[in-house]
Amino acid sequence: MKAAKHILVVDDAATVRMYHRTILEEAGYAVTEAANGVEALEKAACAAFDLYLVDVNMPHMDGYAFLRALRGQDGPQVPAIMASTEAADSDCHRAFEAGANHYLVKPTRPQQLARIVGLLLGERA
Repeated sequence: MKAAKHILVVDDAATVRMYHRTILEEAGYAVTEAANGVEALEKAACAAFDLYLVDVNMPHMDGYAFLRALRGQDGPQVPAIMASTEAADSDCHRAFEAGANHYLVKPTRPQQLARIVGLLLGERA
């Protein structure tokens, strides 16, 4: 049996992290959580993740700054999904400029999140 893919969920709201954790673990993924971009960078420096699920608005370091910092590092680059309540085209554009591979408007739907994660990880068609 192969090891589960490891996802870092980055969101300042504990309820949102728990919601995303539940969806992803039910889909068979291992999940680690971080409450902001600074904590996420620290965790990314200590462990390898297969995908990042990142909120935009967080204290200390927002999702855009986190993704720019992550994309500026040497080493393997893995997919990142930005999830936010911000739904304007400009928000989506900023996410892609920062290094996101996909943009979701919260609240995320469980099947949609699991499907997109699977696609970005090359596991589902």
